[in-house]
Amino acid sequence: MDIQIGRGKTARRAYGIDEIALVPGLRTLDPQLADTSWEIGGVSRDIPIIASAMDGVVDVKMAVELSRLGALGVLNLEGIQTRYEDPNPVLDRIASVGKTEFVPLMQDIYAKPVLPELIEKRIKEIKSQGGVAAVSLTPAGASKFGKTVADAGADLVFVQATVVSTDHSSPDSIDPLDLAKFCEEMPMPVLLGNCVTYEVTLQLMKAGAAGVMVGIGPGAACTSRGVLGVGVPQATAVADCAAARDDYQKESGRYVPIIADGGLVTGGDICKCIASGADGVMMGSPFARAKEAPGRGFHWGMATPSPVLPRGTRIQVGTTGTLAQILRGPAGLDDGTHNFKGALQTSMGTLGARTIKEMQQVEVVIAPSLLTEGKVYQKAQQLGMGK
Repeated sequence: MDIQIGRGKTARRAYGIDEIALVPGLRTLDPQLADTSWEIGGVSRDIPIIASAMDGVVDVKMAVELSRLGALGVLNLEGIQTRYEDPNPVLDRIASVGKTEFVPLMQDIYAKPVLPELIEKRIKEIKSQGGVAAVSLTPAGASKFGKTVADAGADLVFVQATVVSTDHSSPDSIDPLDLAKFCEEMPMPVLLGNCVTYEVTLQLMKAGAAGVMVGIGPGAACTSRGVLGVGVPQATAVADCAAARDDYQKESGRYVPIIADGGLVTGGDICKCIASGADGVMMGSPFARAKEAPGRGFHWGMATPSPVLPRGTRIQVGTTGTLAQILRGPAGLDDGTHNFKGALQTSMGTLGARTIKEMQQVEVVIAPSLLTEGKVYQKAQQLGMGK
């Protein structure tokens, strides 16, 4: 139902992940019987979680370890890993500067050009160690480095920007990326994003996307919503885009997974995104907290180093445990940020969902007090959900 903002403008109410709750049904099942596996671009994974293509989150080592643990990590091919032969001194500098020095430092660091030979090297390093080589490019980067990525033999290519659409106008001097042509010509599956609406999701799927990322601005280090005023709360965005996926499958016979990207921190967030319709999720800050992460306890977004309008910041997330603890446990924390697979399985068991598809069908209610009701002591003592 539309809400009148003023005489000349109405709006639809949208909901964030923190505003909804999942309702148990008539049956339950042992969590061990819950199957969390999924397939993305022909790649089967045990856990429907992807680590974001951010320089403080995924490097070659993290991509390999995430693959080993049954998840997936995406390497940013326009980041530090492909601009510097040895990224470690650069990462040390990013972790050491103060708040006021951070933006100009990042703009200087990312001014160094991306080297095609490093793109090829990083992809081959991941594959040689048995990892899934999933990589990310902006649309401009895809136009420039697509052939390099194809020749290097990446397994999955993510083409990502704050907003991606098939109807993009550019100045006469710029030739915009033809998404449909790119998807058709690349020898591996191409995933497209980000978007937040039914209509754009449908466009991207018709263009040949092997998966669609959903989310604008909810990320922990992202400031796009403040800088641009653009975005749709994740629960509504995921549900709208999932509806496009289902309609597209009926029309074409092809199933294209939806990936909720951004704003997810806990196991409960993952469960609620899947219940809203997502097939999998993409997360950044929770993995930046792993001992193996390259960010040295810091996390920053892909749009942070923009030379003209940064839409991200550097946040200190600390280090809370190993990647294995975060993904599979045993949990060393009481706040839902460890053992994501266990949280998903237990939630699925509680809700009686044997598969991800069944989890997408569980009942959802609007629950703005879900995270605060009865949590007075936790909040006062900064424990569990009160941190």
